Amino acid sequence: MYPPGLFFCAQRNAFIKAPSICFCPAKMAVPMNIGALLQSEIIEDTVDKDEGVCVLGIFGKSAMQPGSIKDSLINTLADKHVFSLFGSDDTDSSSGGTSIHAYYNQENRVLYLVLTSVFDNRQFIRACESLTAGLGHAEAHEFWKAAEKDHCMQLLYLFSLCHVLLLVHPTCSFDVTYDRMFRALDALRQKALPLLRAAIKDSPVSKEWKLNCRPCPPRLLFVFQMNGALRVASSGTGGNGTDGSGGDKPKKHSPRRRLQHALEDQIYRIFRKSRVLTNQSSNCLFTVPANQAFVYVVPGPDEDPIGSLLGHLRSNCVLRESEGGTPVPRQRRYQQMRHSNRQPSFNVESSLSSGGQLVDCTLKEFLWQHIELVLTKKGFDDSVGRNPQPSHFELPTYSKWVHVAHRLYQVMIENAEDDAAEISLKVQGQLKVLEGFLDADAKFSENRCQKALPLAHSAYQSNLPHNYTTTVHKNQLAQALRVYSQHARGVAFQRYALQLHEDCYKFWSNGHQLCEERSLTDQHCVHKFHLLPKPGEKPEMDHNPPILYHNSRGRSTSSCNCGRKQSPREDPFDIQAANYDFYQMLEEKCCGKLERINFPVFQASTPDPAPASDEVPRPGEVPPSGEADRLKEKETSTHTPGDSTSLSLALSLGQSTDSLGTYGDGAEGQEKRPSLVDRQPSTVEYLPGMLHSGCPKGLLPKFSSWSLVKLGPAKAYNSLTGLEQPGFLPGSAFLLPWDVVIRSRSEEDVGSLEPLDGGPASWPAPNKASAGKRGSAGGIGRGRKRDDVARAFVGFEYEDSRGRRFFSSGPDKVVKVLGQGGPKEPATRCLNSDMPLYIPSPAQGRGIKPHYAQLARLFIVVPDAPLEIVLNPQVQPGPPPCPIFHPEQPEVALPPDGLWVLRFPYAYVTDRGPCYPPKETQPLANFRVLRGILRANTTSSTPQ
Repeated sequence: MYPPGLFFCAQRNAFIKAPSICFCPAKMAVPMNIGALLQSEIIEDTVDKDEGVCVLGIFGKSAMQPGSIKDSLINTLADKHVFSLFGSDDTDSSSGGTSIHAYYNQENRVLYLVLTSVFDNRQFIRACESLTAGLGHAEAHEFWKAAEKDHCMQLLYLFSLCHVLLLVHPTCSFDVTYDRMFRALDALRQKALPLLRAAIKDSPVSKEWKLNCRPCPPRLLFVFQMNGALRVASSGTGGNGTDGSGGDKPKKHSPRRRLQHALEDQIYRIFRKSRVLTNQSSNCLFTVPANQAFVYVVPGPDEDPIGSLLGHLRSNCVLRESEGGTPVPRQRRYQQMRHSNRQPSFNVESSLSSGGQLVDCTLKEFLWQHIELVLTKKGFDDSVGRNPQPSHFELPTYSKWVHVAHRLYQVMIENAEDDAAEISLKVQGQLKVLEGFLDADAKFSENRCQKALPLAHSAYQSNLPHNYTTTVHKNQLAQALRVYSQHARGVAFQRYALQLHEDCYKFWSNGHQLCEERSLTDQHCVHKFHLLPKPGEKPEMDHNPPILYHNSRGRSTSSCNCGRKQSPREDPFDIQAANYDFYQMLEEKCCGKLERINFPVFQASTPDPAPASDEVPRPGEVPPSGEADRLKEKETSTHTPGDSTSLSLALSLGQSTDSLGTYGDGAEGQEKRPSLVDRQPSTVEYLPGMLHSGCPKGLLPKFSSWSLVKLGPAKAYNSLTGLEQPGFLPGSAFLLPWDVVIRSRSEEDVGSLEPLDGGPASWPAPNKASAGKRGSAGGIGRGRKRDDVARAFVGFEYEDSRGRRFFSSGPDKVVKVLGQGGPKEPATRCLNSDMPLYIPSPAQGRGIKPHYAQLARLFIVVPDAPLEIVLNPQVQPGPPPCPIFHPEQPEVALPPDGLWVLRFPYAYVTDRGPCYPPKETQPLANFRVLRGILRANTTSSTPQ
């Protein structure tokens, strides 16, 4: 819209300020924007004040050519160079959108309103340039549909103000999309008619105008451009199918006239079939004359516009022959030049036609027969049928027309902020009527996507259990999207795809969501989404969501701490149930009275201890296998200890970069870690998980996941019959012998045998030869006395989920003894190598999935001899950089004469989640017990 009080001059290519912000229609020489025209002050000449004005609206489409056919029509009808012949952008709107320009011809009392929109080539190019490169298909569709709605609203504005409308089309074939658009405009007009009546109720016009919101039912005319589709040869054929020499009777009408009649019949039939035209013209959006021509076809533009301009200039400069020798005044000469150029700017046929054909009228003659009916106040009588009803007609003065046009402009186009703002918002709300008519692509897409949604829903719900996990939900959703993409099309694809996401999620979350918690053996809870009971709270199924304990319906059989009693157990979901509660329950029935070595645990000094929250993870540490999807943020809480003179907790813990050992190093080259006794453990914060190499110093768990009990003296084990406990496979309940060489009494009182792990205790004293050079560490050396050797027994016991147990004599071998006599293999192979934490069970089931047995206990028979066996278990339950787990007391000295049982944890859990058992694709060598688990030291036979 141009600024108020300014109009644009095409000849000067600049804005011109109107004097005193007023407008005189009689002196209007250049086209103006309709907004600037209506906001200007009206000063009419006295002569033209009472004369009526015929309003002619021009709209349509233009081809991809420099000039616009609508601009050329104005130049032709006004006999003036109003618009540039080369299609300058001077009269276009600054935003490149829809706009209406007005031009008043005082001589003919005709006000021309020219509508330009994205259907014109220049505005179309500007709109394409405004689109961003990354705009999606749906967004681009919305952009074009918004531009089309804007065009329809401006077109309805023309239909509410004009007497005659001229539809211009760049080809000589009718565009059937106009039928759909006119039906949409008719529906929009019927919806908005009460609002438009309220807008012009105070205008100085007749009651019929206020009732119908238009001066009369406008008459619609059509102008088609031939554009090379029909050429009339100059040889006299006339384009009628004859060669001029035959006996065929020449046709009465010219080819162009016959084309016009054919187009009229076609257009009328289309509009009558779609009920755009009815018998009563007052109820229609527009009318067409019943007994007059309403279609005109003009030839296409010349291929040489410069030559055409020179021809027009030459014809205007030539005087008439009758007045050639008579000098005339300057003003009269100009009038003669004007009359000599009454023909339109297009190349039309001659008024005389060969072959006896009727004379074709010019474009001005075609249009003027309709304008004369308006200017003479006769009006249009276009109703047909038996009882035609006369339609109202009014020829307003310019001031009355401007008053009505300004009120309609405020509510239909401008979106004013004054008292018409409410009506304008309601009119804009009625634009939804256009969607069903204009947006056929979106309607088709809506129907296709709506039909594809049930198919996608069926694909999602096929083969679904009643409750399922997030992984199953995502897989089924991907399958549903594949089915949806095979059937859905168009701009609504993305919107209905999002709806499919929402529908599937609602179906899943509405009673079908499975609990996402996984047990420590990597099995899902079978319950639907539920809450855990609080301390002292009972489970409640009817609660929403229900309050239940986790349950995977997985059951296994395990033995107690000492191994003498087996019992079924539920699949555990927390570390306390896995490594402590089950064994405490069996201790009451079996091994509660056995001698044991207790590992240190957290001792609280405050009534409300808190889990440690200031743990510093090891640099570069990543979660072990299976933990990546289960990282949980721990709740942080701060507890201030009572008044004390001791150092703060951070200083007492003494966290430093060397507090964590190297993962996977085992006992090789690893310095001995300082014992927990070296550092006072905290009494206000406990370790929430298990103790491992990545934990800070000075923290202990509330319970120990390990157990070390004594079954009895060394003679409680009979090497000929093996271990008498339930669950062992036949011939696999035998411990491996371990012969430990003791120095003779004549040698050093305090010495040590070369341990099997090569630790510092095996180093010889200075100037002393190593004992290993004189004999084997695993057997009786030559020339040695019998009291130099002590026989211990070691057994690595594995247990599967069905309670079947066996001892292993090596990383890949199961102890198998036929008859009596015990195993022949020594224990040196087991002690000198990393033992696997999981091995395939020798009694596999019928399924294809492998069945694993886990290292559950370590049996050690310490003989009654001056010998001390040091226990140092270290377990790495996953590939590096998985931390190394160890008991709360890393090294434990087993006293002589005893049958000791070390029970390993059932599950290994860090603060980041559990270390799951190995999958089928994971190598078992990554799950191991590091070598150096036992070390033998001799003791002095006499007190020092």
